[in-house]
Amino acid sequence: MQNLSTSLVQFEPSWEKPADNRAQIGTELEKLPSETDLVVLPEMFTTGFSMNALANAEHPGGETEQWLLQQAARLDCAITGSIAVLKDEGVVVNRMLFATPQACHYYDKRHLFRMAGEHKRYQSGDQRIVVQWRGWRILLQVCYDLRFPVFSRNRNDYDLALYVANWPAARRTHWRQLLIARAIENLAFVVGVNRIGKDANSLDYSGDSMAVAADGELLADLQNTAATHNVLLSAESLRAYREGFPADRDADSFHLD
Repeated sequence: MQNLSTSLVQFEPSWEKPADNRAQIGTELEKLPSETDLVVLPEMFTTGFSMNALANAEHPGGETEQWLLQQAARLDCAITGSIAVLKDEGVVVNRMLFATPQACHYYDKRHLFRMAGEHKRYQSGDQRIVVQWRGWRILLQVCYDLRFPVFSRNRNDYDLALYVANWPAARRTHWRQLLIARAIENLAFVVGVNRIGKDANSLDYSGDSMAVAADGELLADLQNTAATHNVLLSAESLRAYREGFPADRDADSFHLD
């Protein structure tokens, strides 16, 4: 497992304007270092956290997925974030796409944010997804999933958990503390990428995109600024920490229904 050069892209999306948002992100991608391995975008990065599910949903393999694949091939990296996808006739999912130069993997958000009515507009996913990329095992998660530690419990099957989000500023303390907790309890790196600005529903977002080491150390903290920030995730430091503090050996066994 090599070190993983990871770039966090924190920005303010234009409401329900996919082409504008892809263009804005494209400008940010030009700022990346030459050897980036992974780019992480927010949840619903093409539209904002809209409940206009059917109006905004793309077909599987649609324009944004193709755009991500093109960017991944051009930059020789993986790039990930979530969008609304029409899974079946009249059925929309909040789908996290993980595009590499070879393929696009996906995870459908399991925990839907009922306080915004997401559970009425989108269908919940039923699969826990870990992808392999450049020797790293990476768990894919979306926003509200962060509040459910059993679902993201490390079964000795991942090294990095990714959380893409549209997490409002009113609960920014929860976001920050839970990202750190997930890293510590799972002996894994955690990267969370959130948006900034105000959406069409007048909700404020404070960003607070972060990269956290397995011991809880903050490796990156973007706070409330538009930024594209690169951080190096050290494979050796993760290996050494796990060997020196093997708390996972005392974990309780369980299964998830």
